[in-house]
Parts: sequence; C-alpha cells; structure tokens
Amino acid sequence: MSIQKSEEIATNKKAFHDYEILESFEAGVALKGTEIKSLRENGASLQESYVKIFKNEAILIGSHIAAYHFGNIHNHPERRDRKLLLHSYEIKKIKKAIQEKGLTIVALSMYLNSKGICKVKVAIAKGKKLHDKRATIKAKEEKRFIQREMKS
Repeated sequence: MSIQKSEEIATNKKAFHDYEILESFEAGVALKGTEIKSLRENGASLQESYVKIFKNEAILIGSHIAAYHFGNIHNHPERRDRKLLLHSYEIKKIKKAIQEKGLTIVALSMYLNSKGICKVKVAIAKGKKLHDKRATIKAKEEKRFIQREMKS
C-alpha cells in the first residue's frame, strides 16, 4: 500500500501578500462532473476568490475552473459559486470571525487529496496595511540574503 501526496492544482499567492493568515480550514467542494475532470488537467485559478456564508452554508465566490475540452454541451460555467463542505461548528467559527472588524475568509489553495477528492484550503485572514506588507518583503529579503551567505 503506497501513500500518495496531495496534488496541488492552484494557489492564491496574493492572499499571503495581502492578508495575515490567522487560522486555516480544509473544505471539500461540491463540483459538477466536468469540473473535476478539468481540475485533473490543472485548469483552475483562485485569484480574487473569497468565501461568504449564506444561510449557514459556505460558498466559494470568484474561483475559476476552465472548461473541460471534451465536455461539449454538458460543460459547466467557468466562474460560478461553489458550495464548500464544512462541518457546522467550523461554519459557526468562521461566521463569528467575519463579524469581527477587519477579518475575511480567503481561499489559499485547491488540491486533490490522495483519494482524488478536490479540497480547498480556506483561512480566516486579517488585511495587511501597507507598512505591514513592506515589513514582510524586507524580512523575506533578509532571509534570502542569509541563505545566500550560508551557501557560499
């Protein structure tokens, strides 16, 4: 029995730059037939996607899954709202966090787990100010400089 690693499909790198990640959750995604086939061909984007809570259901808004090449008339719309499958206690925790000032829910990455099921990593995040972004960039540059010096 071999253990397979998860295959990452899409990441939202801008989320790490624009937000401070406080807590993350793993959620399943309710997909249509051609969507999962398209994801296996690596056709997704999470740029500008976020999560809203409607009637105790988490909805992923703004994500893009490319049309399946062999889907013909049964293809899905590329940008549509997709239901996230979370436990009720996780939804309550997220809903409570949204009510706090300055917090939002962003999608960080989309991947296929070892069983081939599509999962989305969502996080409670706080928006960074301009000086926070500059400090993060400066810390990364210092870390790279130290790594280069250690290497040589």
